[in-house]
Amino acid sequence: MINSQLPSCSILLLAGGRGSRMGGKDKGLVIWRDRPLISWMHAVARPLTDDLIISCNRNQQHYAGFADQLVGDQERDYPGPLAGIRAGLTAARNDWLMVLPCDAPLIDGPLLTALHEAASHVPERPLMLRQGQQWQPLFCMIPRSLAAQIETAWRNGERSNREVLLALGANSLDLNAADPRLANLNTPDLLART
Repeated sequence: MINSQLPSCSILLLAGGRGSRMGGKDKGLVIWRDRPLISWMHAVARPLTDDLIISCNRNQQHYAGFADQLVGDQERDYPGPLAGIRAGLTAARNDWLMVLPCDAPLIDGPLLTALHEAASHVPERPLMLRQGQQWQPLFCMIPRSLAAQIETAWRNGERSNREVLLALGANSLDLNAADPRLANLNTPDLLART
């Protein structure tokens, strides 16, 4: 086992969205600084896990080289990130699932390590990053043991992963409101300016 791996932690990269802010382009494959966004996330996540999962609903052949497993939504029409998280929880081989968006290429290993460490102090509850007063629900840790409760929330009509995780008693890892590592480069303008 590589020393830098996080214990019992699968990592899910969410790349299954519609890409509406990118004009319909597959966000994970959009080029930033000469590389697709997914490659930046892969470079940070790969050393930390023995189970790297990508949630993608198209272009699977392009994503396959960046993951150990690919998952997709069970429903059509891109129902949102909670659908990808459900699929990731089902596929995960470890006790924890770390969830990250595909469009945050400034994230770094120390922050992911801190996220894992903070979650491990309360192993039965999820944890989300919070930037100032703003929850960042796509940067989270979810115990796989909560998969059934998340599935129940989904079947009851909930589609917000933030609301589901808060209802499950999510803890927070608080970051400075100005922390640049959480920048979501999810529009052409943000990509060009960053």
